[in-house]
Amino acid sequence: MSDLIRLTAAETAAAVASGAASAVEVAQAHLDRISEVDERVHAFLHVDTEGALAAAAAVDSARAAGATLSPLAGVPLALKDVMTQKGIPTTCGSRILEGWRPPYDSTVTARLKAAGVVILGKTNMDEFAMGSSTEHSAYGPTHNPWDLDRIPGGSGGGSAAAVAAFEAPLAIGTDTGGSIRQPAAVTGTVGVKPTYGAVSRYGLVALASSLDQAGPCARTVLDAALLHATIAGHDPLDSTSFDGPVPDVVGAALRADVQGMRIGVVKELSGEGYQAGVQQRFDEAVALLTGMGAEVVEVSCPNFPYALAAYYLILPSECSSNLAKFDGMRFGLRVGEDDGDPSVEQVMGRTRAAGFGAEAIRRIMLGTYALSAGYYDAYYGQAQKVRTLIARDFAAAFEQVDVLISPTAPTTAFKLGEKLDDPLAMYLNDVATIPANLAGIPGMSLPAGLAPEDGLPVGLQIMAPAMADDRLYNVGAALEAALLSNWGRPILQEAPSL
Repeated sequence: MSDLIRLTAAETAAAVASGAASAVEVAQAHLDRISEVDERVHAFLHVDTEGALAAAAAVDSARAAGATLSPLAGVPLALKDVMTQKGIPTTCGSRILEGWRPPYDSTVTARLKAAGVVILGKTNMDEFAMGSSTEHSAYGPTHNPWDLDRIPGGSGGGSAAAVAAFEAPLAIGTDTGGSIRQPAAVTGTVGVKPTYGAVSRYGLVALASSLDQAGPCARTVLDAALLHATIAGHDPLDSTSFDGPVPDVVGAALRADVQGMRIGVVKELSGEGYQAGVQQRFDEAVALLTGMGAEVVEVSCPNFPYALAAYYLILPSECSSNLAKFDGMRFGLRVGEDDGDPSVEQVMGRTRAAGFGAEAIRRIMLGTYALSAGYYDAYYGQAQKVRTLIARDFAAAFEQVDVLISPTAPTTAFKLGEKLDDPLAMYLNDVATIPANLAGIPGMSLPAGLAPEDGLPVGLQIMAPAMADDRLYNVGAALEAALLSNWGRPILQEAPSL
């Protein structure tokens, strides 16, 4: 493995800025790594070799001209295929958008380009971000670099796997119910869901508009902070964008001090139903936090057990509305127009039947039912009331503590195919991550070690009040340093199965 792909994003940026390595050399090293391993991992749906090398050459030219480079200039990145990038295929993991090349950049993409970040390509995902394993992609599953027979999490398994496999030091994911944090947990990487509205959703193909949030994937907390700072900030193109200062996430990651902080362990998000090794590593991390001078207390959030049921009414309802535009009339796939003299309705029906996969159809149908006359109040309306109760639980908890913690996922990565025929078992993978999305607060997953039963990564989740994202990075960086000291090496010093 090339020494250049072992560098963190911060180290890569420093090497490019100092001239120790050119951005083109860095980009080529990562493109070579993709060529070497991605046939087995399948993290990427599209690799933009020409565009990546051109962007890297532009960074080198700017440096040669004496320009001041941004903190991530020349650093390669993998972009989840739910974010638009002008002229580059954007499929959302679905056949219904196969071949679509957007005529515009998402705000996140535009900010990455402006910062000199080198976009390597688009990563695989569950169709329209609906899934917890990246097995619901129309283009085949992504494999976990720790064990190629296991899932990399979802829906953003491609982004997490690309980072874990050293194909990119950074990636962009999106998190609707855990789709950044759960893949981070099972691949041994760092994933952050910022506060809702802190990162623009313009150009993010919507699944559930009140839940979706783009955020960083990385191998270190500092790298995630640098990417967070690059993409965050108000955007007038997004009506839900927060118009206020971005918390100093980079400064918090560098500070890394939990002395005197109050940290709450969420009673309802650990214990029964959690894999023994996951719980063991979590308990060890709690002990480390106490040893670093934090006061750790148990906090009860009594409505959290209802979060999963509420989420799987709210998300399908919004999905049913958002995905109605994929009808074969405006862009993407069109099926059946040459079959006799079909009506518009027939073409729409045939296109949607051919273009959407089973999980997308399941959620569209569920959401349409929940929003239908006679059922709206009983299902969608009641779910929104539960959402309010969960937000109140968080508000009460943050009156007592600075941050909350829990395991990120109840188990380590399971085998590919193991839960495909049991949607409820699949949905339970997000039981610990969903509450943060319902309340709009930020959350981070970072590696907490390897489970003793199977040697696979375990994730620890940190949650903070809205627009207090800096607390995630402060606690996360402190815990990361303590855990690395315990292990004696980074968890991802090598990609184990590659």
